[in-house]
Amino acid sequence: MKPKVLIILSNANSIGPNKKRTGIFLPEVAHPYAEFEKADFQTDFASLTGESPFLDALNLADDPDNLKFLTGKGWENMHKAAKLSEVDVKSYDAVFIPGGLTPMVDMAENAELKKVIAEVYERNGVVAAVCHGPVSLLNVKLSDGSYLVDGKNIASFTTEEEENYAKADVPFDLQTALTAQGAIFHAAEAWSANSIADGNLVTGQNPASAKGVGEKIVAILESKNSI
Repeated sequence: MKPKVLIILSNANSIGPNKKRTGIFLPEVAHPYAEFEKADFQTDFASLTGESPFLDALNLADDPDNLKFLTGKGWENMHKAAKLSEVDVKSYDAVFIPGGLTPMVDMAENAELKKVIAEVYERNGVVAAVCHGPVSLLNVKLSDGSYLVDGKNIASFTTEEEENYAKADVPFDLQTALTAQGAIFHAAEAWSANSIADGNLVTGQNPASAKGVGEKIVAILESKNSI
């Protein structure tokens, strides 16, 4: 049976006091999606509200994987994302949360999302996120009451990167918030590729890390399938 990956998306389209336009950062969904396609995985989409999510960074459409996503089944299926609360998440082997600034708006506190991530992680499914997507891991508590990220090796968009990108727009600094909940944070050189797997938890630092996150998800699921 093909492994199944559920990509979970924010529905926000603006952020911050100046209502900066935002959305899912194209390569952060397109590059992992390309890895799932190559591995012949089943890939589905859900969003928090069930409304069509927004895409950002369409100026990067000349990248081959981004263009294939936009003109193939990727964007078509993402556009028809199901409502997360109506998805049978127990049937999925992995959940993946891409970034863009948008998850910083509606994913830090969403109760349904926290429940889904804890359930997948505790049954040894893969939980993965990239760039600002790891904001979805904040405030996820496991059944023993501990924070999911406590003591885990984590990467996300860094304080240094935010300083020169969207400090005035985001509601808080993601690296600081993850570290405050016990994450062992791994920051590489700004904007360089940096993805980490800690057991069944996979995270990446920025857009350049999205492909590596996708590769690590595939490697973990293929390893499980070969047992």
